[in-house]
Amino acid sequence: MNPKELRLAQMDAVLQDAASHSLAQRPPAGWLRSIREALGMTSAALAARLEITASGLRKLEQAEATDAITLGTLRRVAEALDCELQYTLVPRQPLREMRRQQALRLAQQWQQRAGRTMALEAQPIDSPSEGAQQRLEAMAQEILRTSGTRLWG
Repeated sequence: MNPKELRLAQMDAVLQDAASHSLAQRPPAGWLRSIREALGMTSAALAARLEITASGLRKLEQAEATDAITLGTLRRVAEALDCELQYTLVPRQPLREMRRQQALRLAQQWQQRAGRTMALEAQPIDSPSEGAQQRLEAMAQEILRTSGTRLWG
């Protein structure tokens, strides 16, 4: 297994583990406000820890609840709440499968272009068959083997 394949397999394993731990849905008021209130901490107390005004904290809490806060700011407020910020991108399917599907899309595009060229040259075009699907799969495998970063455009 080459280094790129190894990295892909390792990342797939890590992400599969992350996907198996379903995360709680963010509360409607956002995590910052919900945790602060659950701790019984006033907005003035948290604002003082952050060395900002209470109205500034309300803006941060609203920004977090509407996905408008930066990770750096979220990390800073989490620290003030004695919390650890964790974030993960969890692919909807394994990375290896995402790469395979992209290679199939490319192979189909190339096959369609070749078909149009053949039609323009009045050459016979194979009808869709099991053999055509196997050729498409083989082309996708070749794309995966040789394309590297060109796979994505």
